[in-house]
Amino acid sequence: MNYSACTSILIGAKASIDGSVMIGRNEDAKAAWPKHFVVHPAKETTAAQFVSPDNGFTLPLPTHAAKYTATPEWTDQYGVFEEAGINEYGVAMSATESTYSNDRVLGCDPLVKNGIAEEAMVTVVLPYVRTARAGVQRLGQLVEHYGTAESNGILFADQTEAWYLETGAGHYWVAQRIPDHAYAVVANQMAIQTVDFHDPANFLFAADLQRFVTANHLNPHRDQFNWREIFGTREQSDLYYNTPRVWYGQQRFTPQVSAQPQSFDLPFIQYADRQLAVTDAQDYLSSHFEGTPYDPVGAGSPADRKRFRPVSLAKTQESHVLQLRPDLEPALAGIQWLAMGVGAQSVYVPFYAGIDQTPAAYQLGTATYDSQSAYWVYKLISVLNDAHYHETITQLNATQKQLRSDLAHLVHQTDAVAKRLSGPELTHYLTTQSNRAAALGIQRYRDLAAQFITQATDLGPLNYHQDLNL
Repeated sequence: MNYSACTSILIGAKASIDGSVMIGRNEDAKAAWPKHFVVHPAKETTAAQFVSPDNGFTLPLPTHAAKYTATPEWTDQYGVFEEAGINEYGVAMSATESTYSNDRVLGCDPLVKNGIAEEAMVTVVLPYVRTARAGVQRLGQLVEHYGTAESNGILFADQTEAWYLETGAGHYWVAQRIPDHAYAVVANQMAIQTVDFHDPANFLFAADLQRFVTANHLNPHRDQFNWREIFGTREQSDLYYNTPRVWYGQQRFTPQVSAQPQSFDLPFIQYADRQLAVTDAQDYLSSHFEGTPYDPVGAGSPADRKRFRPVSLAKTQESHVLQLRPDLEPALAGIQWLAMGVGAQSVYVPFYAGIDQTPAAYQLGTATYDSQSAYWVYKLISVLNDAHYHETITQLNATQKQLRSDLAHLVHQTDAVAKRLSGPELTHYLTTQSNRAAALGIQRYRDLAAQFITQATDLGPLNYHQDLNL
């Protein structure tokens, strides 16, 4: 499988409206490829190891694994692909944003066929770290020691900071802390720019990185170390597939900055003109160039509507925003906002990090439609909406708007009660409330599907406006 189409967002604590640190991503691969949502309990094991079902990557694991949530594939034929989750210590991880290393660096340090890859990263990192910084360090050490099979960007967060790590070539990586007042949007390119090797509070990197670049004459600049220019690509395909998504995110949050969608110089770190809410992150991940000529379902010319690859598209398997809220214990602080299927046509359901199980519907679904699967419930609306987009989009948007309001109210109510609970009582309550949120979303979307199917009976190509008197 070719995982190469995600879009990511990271938001610092002081850039958010409520002090939350947030990371989010669309997982894009195939239009009909279900995801599940699970909770792995904490466990103690001896002589544990991870063996990739995809490329044979093998790694001995620590004896203690923390509880964590994850969104694995419906099948492990191509690997586990747990993709995103929050562990019991309040660490969030999303992996990966597929990127590309250029031929120069790959000629000096090729990718490692049986090295660590996207499908393994959450599984072998998230259960074993207590901070976002520790997550960066663990994954970086694995890349240095075992090599990586792909070039990727990986998101980490806890209640105090967000980090973005990028791998380049077979054994090299760099990570940058997102400044507290800043945000970043990333779209399938190397994103990190100037690296300050004398600022360990904000940059982490492979031990041999500078020597490798110098010895192989890879840096085109004498006075700076620009990771994106040294390790990344600057190809025409980037200007149609990648940079427009970054441009659109920055236009939404920092509209006063003049930029072009086809620019290689869009900054990695940017500052919004307002404080951002979790709904801002969700809206960006659900966007498709609305308000521009490039919206595939907008009013632009046929050429413009197909010119750029949008953020939200049919091949999105799931979209998530991992929110770490301040001044709360990890079980209550973390919310995994999960939209199954296409974000633009789905809804972000809140699951608290402290849950100990997920609804049955979120553990179902194969490559063939299944009415009991949460993934397929939301995907069905996408199919019905796509068939008669302009006739049904108003109803879909109304359902999304009402659900967003109702789910936000459920979170508000849950917080008020949960702050007075602890231990097993807190776990049970958070699980019950998260299940309520999931059930509400599924029921509303099933009701909407019934409306769409009924409405579609009169929208077929063999229809005719007949005289009812005949």
